[in-house]
Amino acid sequence: MKKILVVGALGQIGSELLIALREKYGADNVIATDIRFRNKEDEGDGPFEIVDCTDIRSLSEVVKKYQIDTIFHLAAILSAAAEEKPQFAWNLNMNGLYNVLEISREHKCSVFVPSSIAAFGPNTPQDFTPQDTIQRPTTIYGISKVSGELLCDYFHKRFGVDTRGVRFPGIISNKTLPGGGTTDYAVEIYYEAIKHKKYFCYLGPNTQLDMMYMPDAVKASIDLMEADPSKLKHRNAFNITAMSINPEDLANVIKKYIPTFQIQYRVDPMKQRIADSWPNSLDDSAAKEEWGWKPDYDLETMTKDMFEKLAVKLGVEL
Repeated sequence: MKKILVVGALGQIGSELLIALREKYGADNVIATDIRFRNKEDEGDGPFEIVDCTDIRSLSEVVKKYQIDTIFHLAAILSAAAEEKPQFAWNLNMNGLYNVLEISREHKCSVFVPSSIAAFGPNTPQDFTPQDTIQRPTTIYGISKVSGELLCDYFHKRFGVDTRGVRFPGIISNKTLPGGGTTDYAVEIYYEAIKHKKYFCYLGPNTQLDMMYMPDAVKASIDLMEADPSKLKHRNAFNITAMSINPEDLANVIKKYIPTFQIQYRVDPMKQRIADSWPNSLDDSAAKEEWGWKPDYDLETMTKDMFEKLAVKLGVEL
């Protein structure tokens, strides 16, 4: 990777991936784009362009201007938010992706495109979900992710575009607030524990889902793009995970730091329905075998780091 473009650089994953990429490859070699203005305090120095990925002309101009050879395409509307605006979500998630792939074909760029556990559905094996299995999602977000996986496969096989991706589980971050995903509770719960020692959870106590700490999500994205392509049997997209947990698991580990913490449940029917259609746990053996995937954080180590970072961020003592 020499000249990298991050599309959707101000989102939950993009804002932290951008910093890591600039630290690794140099700020001038990583160009950030988004549809809104940046906050320099959040993403630091380096080139920035306002770009709407559904506008192929403006996207192409930036690729040519900076002689881009690698694109991290992160612009998307997430699961719960997408259900509120399905037409808008489809346009962004699919037409934006098509534009990125078409430009990558033309300019011979490598492309990282994240998929999600939302690409699975209620007919998918729920425990230790295989890398290759039935995918019949029931949300517009999930449908767009399955379609995106297939589209990336097509551009690789038909045109030789170096497409790669992972199926992210729920992502937990101490820096960036979530943006409309079904697993947002796993971030919110830490903030509410510190601020109010209480959290009202919109998913039921036994809702088992795969999760991952943001540093591992960033590492996976970079490691996959640096992997030897000759070893990649699967490209779009690899199952990856770090932990399979439910709200009660999170509450119990939080109580080790805040003994008076209480969790109560106000289940949101739509979000619960979405969560119930996703796997309880993923089989990520293909990622481990093909490019050496291994997470650094589990529930205990993530929680310790979350509280250390949030205590400083929020100016509190725990």
